[in-house]
Amino acid sequence: MKTLGIGIVGARYGARMHLANYAKLLRELVELRGVCSRTTESAAAFAQEAQIAFVTDNYDSLLARKDIDVIDICTPPALHHEFAIRAANAGKHIIMEKPLTGYFGVAGDPEPIGTRVPRARMREGARSNAAAVREAVRRNGVKFCYAENWIYAPPIEKMRRLIAASKGSILELRAEENHSGSNSVFSREWKSTGGGALLRMGVHSVGACLHLKQWEGQLRLGKGIRPVFVLADTANLIHSSASTRARDAGANQWISANPVDVENWANLIIAFEDGSRATVIVSDVGLGGLNTRVTAFMTDGVIKANMTSNDAIETYAPDPSVFHDEYFTEKLETKAGWNRPSCDEDWFRGFSQEIADFVSAIHEGREPRSGIDLAVECVNVIYAAYLSAETGTRVLFD
Repeated sequence: MKTLGIGIVGARYGARMHLANYAKLLRELVELRGVCSRTTESAAAFAQEAQIAFVTDNYDSLLARKDIDVIDICTPPALHHEFAIRAANAGKHIIMEKPLTGYFGVAGDPEPIGTRVPRARMREGARSNAAAVREAVRRNGVKFCYAENWIYAPPIEKMRRLIAASKGSILELRAEENHSGSNSVFSREWKSTGGGALLRMGVHSVGACLHLKQWEGQLRLGKGIRPVFVLADTANLIHSSASTRARDAGANQWISANPVDVENWANLIIAFEDGSRATVIVSDVGLGGLNTRVTAFMTDGVIKANMTSNDAIETYAPDPSVFHDEYFTEKLETKAGWNRPSCDEDWFRGFSQEIADFVSAIHEGREPRSGIDLAVECVNVIYAAYLSAETGTRVLFD
């Protein structure tokens, strides 16, 4: 079996997460052979850490290398669709961090675009970008691996098995994610990320719900169960009068989110063609570390999948310095008091499994569990939700 050569684009948080999970695979399966970043300095620092020989700040140079079979895109979302299309046209398979794409502005747009560009125009642009990536992938016959870790997480995998073991139907899915702010310096502006918490975080919850209904439909009916409309609301809670009042009163500000023109809270309802519903709520104003969960309410049972804050290990410390630099869990503000450190966060949240599936799928010439169709559907649902939040009405799918 040929060793797959990987070229990583990006050298920050996402790239390092992928690096950690490539390292868990056999060297005979995969080898990191190049890194491209905005500056040669950041690329060189990452390359030294990852022991990668080829370093560049020129994306075309990475694409031109014959020893690289797969391009792993870990850039800010504004570059995703362009870089994916160029990779596909170069005959490279693609691994891409979420989201697939969005709307990032065009010449002549008033800024900041998040408060001044109509959502209908944004939706049209985002859908066009997503469709262009899918067309390029299919035309060039390459594999597209969409890094949606939730559908690989062991709790979601067990949920699928429990649903299969029952004879019931999913009536409602409830999915949520909240924490106190993004790691990304690009998360504050729409032109960099294509949206706020709804796209950056909600893409996980939306992706999990779409996947589970698609999978349930294939299992029970022989075809996926599709969404038919969305109803949504969004808000910038950190700049609300409630937040200002607390700040003026001298309350501690633990929340790091500080958006310019994006939302940091969103709630949406997805209606499916079998009459079932999914409720998604996401926010950048949740203290206490990362919280991610999905609940399936079925005709014959309830299944709760919790991917963070599990109690296999619990700690208490009166002083946050007691446990020094030992990692607990993503987005945790303090190690003081009671906490629940993750035993193996990458495994429990599905990051290890997704990378393993992607490498295996490319080797075997099959589609990964998380591929281009899920990536496109997530963009379509989320931008319909943005339009719904602006108009206050249901938005139907074509």
